[in-house]
Amino acid sequence: MKRTLITIVAAVTLLATTGLSQDKGSKAPTFSLKTSSGTVVDLAKLKGKVVVVNFWATWCPPCRAEIPDFIKTYGAYKSKGLEIVGIALDEDGWSVVNPFVQRMKMNYPVVLGTPALTATYGGIEAIPTTFVIDRKGTIVEKHIGMLSGPAFEKLVKDLL
Repeated sequence: MKRTLITIVAAVTLLATTGLSQDKGSKAPTFSLKTSSGTVVDLAKLKGKVVVVNFWATWCPPCRAEIPDFIKTYGAYKSKGLEIVGIALDEDGWSVVNPFVQRMKMNYPVVLGTPALTATYGGIEAIPTTFVIDRKGTIVEKHIGMLSGPAFEKLVKDLL
């Protein structure tokens, strides 16, 4: 049993050190996913903009708490080149995400995450997890946990 545990820990450590983690300075993995209305959100086509990719879920209190600040900041800076993409990780999919998006009046695109997508972003181990991507497509910030409104706005504003 002990030998198996050591092997598992070694394998996880190896995976964590072989480039599967997406951190500052790395190119953001691209994705192309549809919103509930069928609009395609293609990260590659957002190059030239500052993009915030936020992994979240409707059942997550810190995720729900940061959404009003995302809505406000997106409204203020969209015309200056800001894009926010909410990637919902709810197991029940659109049946729970759509009513939540409508109730919150989320003004930025929301798509459903997949295991493959979370893996390309280094494996999302906690939510919310937010990646900020500069105009060149490079990850400049990875934040695990809730982003406060002023900190989020400053982070975005500095890149615009």
